[in-house]
Amino acid sequence: MSKQNIIRHSTHYLLFLLLLIGLPGKLQAQSAVDSSKTEAQSKPDTPSSQPASILSIEGGKKLMMEADQAIEAQQYDLAVEKLQNARQVYNQLSNFYLQLFNSFTGLDNAAAEAHRKKALDTSLERDRATYQLALVHRSQNKPELSVPLLIQIITSQSPGVGLGRKAYEQLLEIGFVDTPYTAPQPGAVTSPPPQTPPSPDSPPEGQAPSPEAAPIAPTP
Repeated sequence: MSKQNIIRHSTHYLLFLLLLIGLPGKLQAQSAVDSSKTEAQSKPDTPSSQPASILSIEGGKKLMMEADQAIEAQQYDLAVEKLQNARQVYNQLSNFYLQLFNSFTGLDNAAAEAHRKKALDTSLERDRATYQLALVHRSQNKPELSVPLLIQIITSQSPGVGLGRKAYEQLLEIGFVDTPYTAPQPGAVTSPPPQTPPSPDSPPEGQAPSPEAAPIAPTP
C-alpha cells in the first residue's frame, strides 16, 4: 500500500472517530430541544400570558389609555375612534352585567349584587368615555356631535352631580341651553317632573333595557 493511501485511510479513520465522539452530544442536545418544544406546546397558557379580551374591563381601560395618548399627541381622529370603541365596550359590558343581575335576583343575592355593582361601574366608565368623546368633538369644532353625547350623560347620571353637572356646563358653553343649573335649597319642595310617553326605542316587554337607553343611576 502506498504512503498516500495510508495517510488517506488514517485521515478517514480519524474523521470517523471524531464523528462518533461528537454524535452523542449532538443527539442529546437535539433531544433536549425537542423535549423543551414538546413541553412548551403541551403546557397550557396561563391567564397572565393571554392577551386581554377587548370585551372586558381591562380591554376598555386599554382603549381609554390609548385615547388619552392620542389626545396628548393631538391626533383627534384616532382619539375619536378609540373613545367610540371604549364607549361601545363599556356599554355592552354594562348591559350584560345588568342581564346577569336580573337573572340572579331572587336566586343568589350575593351574585346578583356583584353583577349589579359591575353593571354600575361599567356604566360610569361608559359615561366617562362619552364625556371625553364630547370634549374631543368640541376640539374638532364639531359641537353638533357633542350635544347628543352630553345629553346622554345627563340622562344617565344627573344634571346636578359629577359628570352630569360637567356635561350641562358644556351645553351652556356651547350655547345649546341658556339656563344655568340651580341646586335646590335644603327643605325645598319640588314638583315631580311631567310624565313623558315611552320612547320609541324602549325594549319589548319582559326584555332587560340597555344601559344606553335606560342607564343605571349611581347610588348616593
